[in-house]
Amino acid sequence: MDKIWSGLVEHRRRSLATTIADLFQTDPSRFQTFSCETDGLLLDFSKTALDETGLNALVELAEQAGLGARIQEMFRGEAINVTEGRAVLHTALRAPGGAEVRVDDEDIMPQIHETLQRMEQFAQALRRGEVSGSTGAQFTDVVNIGIGGSDLGPVMATLALAPYCDGPRCHFVSNVDGADITASLAGLNPETTLVIIASKSFTTTETMTNAATALSWLHTALGEGANQHLVAVSTALDKTAEMGIPQERVFGFADWVGGRYSLWGPVGLPILIAVGRDNFRAMLGGAAAMDQHFKTADLRHNLPVLLALVGIWHSNICGYATRAILPYEQRLARLPAYLQQLDMESNGKGVTLEGHRVSRTSGPIVWGEPGTNGQHAFYQLLHQGTQVVPAEFLIGAEGHEPELSHQHDLLKANCLAQSEALMRGRSAEQARELAVSRGIADADLDRMTAHLTFPGNRPSVTLAYPRLTPFVLGQIIALYEHRVFTEGTIWGINSFDQWGVELGKELAVDLLPLIQGGTDSSKDGSTLGLVAKLTAPNPET
Repeated sequence: MDKIWSGLVEHRRRSLATTIADLFQTDPSRFQTFSCETDGLLLDFSKTALDETGLNALVELAEQAGLGARIQEMFRGEAINVTEGRAVLHTALRAPGGAEVRVDDEDIMPQIHETLQRMEQFAQALRRGEVSGSTGAQFTDVVNIGIGGSDLGPVMATLALAPYCDGPRCHFVSNVDGADITASLAGLNPETTLVIIASKSFTTTETMTNAATALSWLHTALGEGANQHLVAVSTALDKTAEMGIPQERVFGFADWVGGRYSLWGPVGLPILIAVGRDNFRAMLGGAAAMDQHFKTADLRHNLPVLLALVGIWHSNICGYATRAILPYEQRLARLPAYLQQLDMESNGKGVTLEGHRVSRTSGPIVWGEPGTNGQHAFYQLLHQGTQVVPAEFLIGAEGHEPELSHQHDLLKANCLAQSEALMRGRSAEQARELAVSRGIADADLDRMTAHLTFPGNRPSVTLAYPRLTPFVLGQIIALYEHRVFTEGTIWGINSFDQWGVELGKELAVDLLPLIQGGTDSSKDGSTLGLVAKLTAPNPET
């Protein structure tokens, strides 16, 4: 593999003089060659500096990394999460009926389908008013308390599928900052509010702290009837029982589903309640279709693989440290944050599967905002800044507001214009002509020409789809899940553990007594100084 890596670096060096725009000039069919489509989802990566030589080398890199075998191992339920000795089977949560997936020689699909049916029965009964609160009032609001994967997925998907939400209103609490739960509960009626507590272990500090606050809020209004307003997504049946949650209202999932990959199962209960059975199943169907494509398509025509290879090219060969996720779809406003966790928690690793230091950059920084808001915030840096940021645009052919189709046309025009502008830029000659047309002359002309020049040659990919339906949302999420797995495989890291989140949580437990008035001379001067500042009496209170 080292030879392929070095060959790619050398190829990049030799081709630096050729711009992305030049590639289109020399190859009129470049879009057809450097795009790929499955089930209506189109990935266009023609506005990158990749040519046939570079792409072929990247495909060979994936082959040498054993990607094909790793894909099959994951779908077969082998323990590819080697640091925790676990299978990785979020794909099984959306597998169609009749599928068989074995873990430790046991077919897990009957258990998955049984849990899904329980979820659907509960959600449908809740939506119809057959499951009600302690006073008999129908639930109008659902508050989901979780953090990380137990929050970001349901938040993102529920917002994305707002046109399909015809069930109780869903609210989400994650931050241990009391402002979060205070704002979420404000204006809600305890008699008509259901609280879902999502924590596999039922010990997550932030979640259980917020759960205690919510339970107190319910108890104050409803007394012992508060327990009828609770549901748990957890495997800790002893702890859920201690809280008084009936077992039939507890939905668990196995350890072969990581938190950030878990919205397809019980963690997705708020989505199911919001959009109903058919739409939730459609989302699972979109993901299952992408799973099948990822599993069977050859690497050169495989959307998740191609998106990953573009990421490898930009991160490792071009040296670009970040990637911007730019959905031109307001309802995908939380997708950048969701993908930030998916990508950075999965591939933010510095150690290989064998325990050696990773020899190349892994885990780019992922960030973004929906367009067109971002255009008036950070696109200045994308176009004229000193750092190149590969952009990943998402755009639908249609919106959900046909009466406002002219606004969606404007949205599409903005999206396509931004990717074109990033690629083409504006030459100094064009900038000078523009400056002259604006009446600028003499000593100011050179200065304004420099300001009006855009370097261009900045890469982007575009993901285009017919309309943001539940099926399409499932496709998009699964596409990015498999992209992360592919990149991790090429880097030789484990994309399915997250040891990096542990240390800070352990230290927080140690620090809490100190903040509450204790002493600890072993802490560094900065920490002790900050504790003193943050615990000093406030003369204004």
